Amino acid sequence: QVQLVESGGGLVQPGGSLRLSCAASGSIFSIYAMAWYRRAPGKQRELVAAITSGDSTNYADSVKGRFTISRDNAKNAVYLQMNSLKPADTAVYSCNAVVYPTQSRYLEVWGQGTLVTVSS
Repeated sequence: QVQLVESGGGLVQPGGSLRLSCAASGSIFSIYAMAWYRRAPGKQRELVAAITSGDSTNYADSVKGRFTISRDNAKNAVYLQMNSLKPADTAVYSCNAVVYPTQSRYLEVWGQGTLVTVSS
């Protein structure tokens, strides 16, 4: 079993910053890619940012220049630094990872989600 546990969500004013963290635990041989998704009220889930084991990154156009994804392979963790937050960033943010519990088998794992609310 592999689990992802997120932390760092909360209420922040427009223009403020938050840092989300996600740590993987369990039977892990390696982790290929880790990502953050979000689902805003009444909208579909969307990819926010992703990072591979080689540190290649990908961002949604709406967050480029404001959000930064990073990972700590030694801790099996991924982070999302969110700056210049806007009310439109309000959503439940979920961590996602492609995990290899063995060398030849992989799983896609999701965290439980953490709420980010941007409001004055």
